[in-house]
Amino acid sequence: MVYFTFDSANSNQQYIQITASFSTKSAITFLQLPSWRPGRYELGNFAKNVRNFKVFDANNQLISAEKVTKDRWEVNTENTDAIRVTYNYYANELNAGSSFLDDTQLYVNPVNCCVFTEETFGEEVEITINIPAAWEVASSMEKIGEKWKVKNSEEFFDTPFIASGGLQHRTYECGGTTFYIWFNGEVKPDWDRMLKDFEAFTRSQIEKFTEFPVKEYHFLNQIIPYKGYHGVEHQKSTVILLGPSYAVFEEFYVELLGVSSHELYHTWNVKAIRPIEMQPYDFTKENYSKLGYICEGVTTYQGDLFLLKSGVFDLNDYFKELTTQLQRHFDNPARFHATVAESSFDTWLDGYVPGAPGRKVSIYIEGCLLAFVTDVMIRRATSDKYGLDEVMKQLYFNFALQGKGVSAEDYQSTLEGVAGISFQVFFDEYVHGNRPYESILFDSFEYLGIELLHTPTSVYSEGKLGFKALQTENGFTIKAMFPGGPAETAGLMLEDEIISINGYHCDKELNKWLKYFDEDSKTLTVRRAGRMLSFKLPEVNRFFYNTYGLKLMEDANIHQQKALRHWMK
Repeated sequence: MVYFTFDSANSNQQYIQITASFSTKSAITFLQLPSWRPGRYELGNFAKNVRNFKVFDANNQLISAEKVTKDRWEVNTENTDAIRVTYNYYANELNAGSSFLDDTQLYVNPVNCCVFTEETFGEEVEITINIPAAWEVASSMEKIGEKWKVKNSEEFFDTPFIASGGLQHRTYECGGTTFYIWFNGEVKPDWDRMLKDFEAFTRSQIEKFTEFPVKEYHFLNQIIPYKGYHGVEHQKSTVILLGPSYAVFEEFYVELLGVSSHELYHTWNVKAIRPIEMQPYDFTKENYSKLGYICEGVTTYQGDLFLLKSGVFDLNDYFKELTTQLQRHFDNPARFHATVAESSFDTWLDGYVPGAPGRKVSIYIEGCLLAFVTDVMIRRATSDKYGLDEVMKQLYFNFALQGKGVSAEDYQSTLEGVAGISFQVFFDEYVHGNRPYESILFDSFEYLGIELLHTPTSVYSEGKLGFKALQTENGFTIKAMFPGGPAETAGLMLEDEIISINGYHCDKELNKWLKYFDEDSKTLTVRRAGRMLSFKLPEVNRFFYNTYGLKLMEDANIHQQKALRHWMK
């Protein structure tokens, strides 16, 4: 058995005191800190938070531990059958995948702060949590007396916990599973409303898969007093960070529903239905996969769609969410350069920051839109008998429950088996190619009697001049440019700070000044790396960035109305 102890003493220093004990089975033992965490497919470099790393033998004698990589230690265990490891982990970052310690809570994601050995990875783990007596623990771990346990290190790394004196929780039952909703932080939950909505989308998801993978599930909500939005999936739980406190059950309630439904769907898709390259996880290095459009794209699509299917969202609510994906897709010029499969592979490079302009697309956004098109293709081919739900159910029963990972070929063949048509062109041109999505999106929406709207944006700089700018202290900074638009043609660059228009300081009213000079030539003066430069924008008779929207067709025929009902059912 493996033993871990977490101590919250001296919380003002924000160092969690961690002790771990392992049996040893050879002359050399390697202690490994995970290099990444599932749910975020990039290297984590968690070892940068470790100090005072020490190893003791079975006689409590200090033995040498030599660091051989950034997160791996080599220990001479020739003369001992057990080792005890002690170290401090700096936990000052609060998000859905981090660890955090202060005077109000001890929050731990073991995957970023707990070492392991390959020899003991499959052994049961017993956990001791030293916290103030008035605190309680929110987690899916099994409690045995005053301790906690999980079946092995992989489950341990997938089992976050929050220890705090301010936890609130309620439960609901669905499909034979008990669901816990926990809140930590300043928040006033509307329990009646939330329990009704959560039970509705949970039941709807379970009905499509026919079963839930686990018998107990925990929504662990970290509520913060400032703006934040983040969620991370686990097999038996999810951690969701949301704020500010006063907005969670007001204007941000839609975000709470959306991220919760999304993370719940992950219990099947990625925690059970897993890319073959991640079956099993290798925590020592990158786990490259091109299937992010399934892991995150399908989950993004289905998470929101189940809010519609369950009646938690009405059609207008759903249209708002899907419109956001459409807007981000069409605003990103990288769709002409990078495929969604390539971008999935490259999340390990820069998948969660903007990165080089025009280089990558989002597995969440592009994957969501492709999942929608796939769903409609199946429905059209089967006269609305089946949809993407059936494909995911088959992947769950035929692969996940058999302990097998899913390859791109497995996904395609399952799609084709359900639909009875070939998806080869779809994969060649849209998953592994750069063919524009417009035609397949318009065609899919038309099948459901939905109209995809696009009109020139009312923001002058975006619609007529082809650039997006963010207001700064001294002016406006250019953050995006439409390829071939007036701004790019004139020689402007990203991060140029616009100071004046035709000699007039734009202050906080960039677009009012641009509109004022609508029929005049426009010279923009910018600050670029300490230099003041001026650029004359060419006049063109066209629009660039558009605003996208969705609405039901007023003249939808009986076939479209029937297809829409089946899609929403």
